[in-house]
Amino acid sequence: MCYGNETEVTEFLLLGFKGLYKYNFLFFILLLFSYLVIINGNLLIIVLVSTNYNLNVPMFIFLKHLAIADILSPTSIVPMMLHIILFNMKEVPMKSCIIHLNVAYIFGYIQGFLLTIMSYDRYLAICSPMHYSSIMQPHVCLKMVLCSWILNFILAFEVIMVWQLEFCGQNAIDHFFCDFGQLLQLTTSDTYLLTLVDFIIGIFGAVTPFALILISYLSIFFTILTLSSTSGWTKAFSTCSSHLTTVCIYYGTLFVIYIAPSADSSLTINKFLSLLFIVVTPMMNPIIYSLRNKEIKKTLDEMIRKCKGYT
Repeated sequence: MCYGNETEVTEFLLLGFKGLYKYNFLFFILLLFSYLVIINGNLLIIVLVSTNYNLNVPMFIFLKHLAIADILSPTSIVPMMLHIILFNMKEVPMKSCIIHLNVAYIFGYIQGFLLTIMSYDRYLAICSPMHYSSIMQPHVCLKMVLCSWILNFILAFEVIMVWQLEFCGQNAIDHFFCDFGQLLQLTTSDTYLLTLVDFIIGIFGAVTPFALILISYLSIFFTILTLSSTSGWTKAFSTCSSHLTTVCIYYGTLFVIYIAPSADSSLTINKFLSLLFIVVTPMMNPIIYSLRNKEIKKTLDEMIRKCKGYT
């Protein structure tokens, strides 16, 4: 309940990127192009893996689901971002803003979970190759992927608590989407419990997967050290190079966002870091796997030759 001269907030004003002025349209075109690359690049990965029997192996099955997540996650934010950039700011009803936040959070942790499964797959392939085929059965892979999606939906429940918050007076969100942290700053309700829940879920959703990935790669590193031949080293590194590059980009940008100061003077920096995480990471994944993976490149070449044969 609002008191005194405060009025109850019924809509939020998303300020977007202030100060772009004459560069707004150029920034809009650049972001739209990046979004189209994300959609088409990841759709290409999905089509290649789904239609080619040679790619029907655990690593590429996981890659297909990572591509699905890389489409869904930016799609929950980028269209609104494009609207704000084109028109400088956007008024969003409070309910729509919270629904948008819910949708964005639903896809918040899935990439990290899938990267964790992929690191376990690489660990088995390098550290325990004799048991790889018996462990990574198709039904096991499917269960791992389903568990990742289910766990992701469970962790997203915290945003339901946002519906209980009250907002009075100020309604300006200095961001290009309904940012969870700024909503907590605007609310007049007690946020102690919600902040605590967010911290705990952050441990399970971000820190724990990163720790598991780190353990997997430490095991891989020590296993590689035991190899006697240079060709064995090269083969082992090439087996996990694409995934390791993706992990570095994903968690590198994620940790920079959370480590970066939250003072008013650095809000613009934080927005660009968030943009880097939301757009650049899912855009780079299909590029990394297309350029560094021989199976993907071979399948893509075969598809192009078939298309040329039909024309």
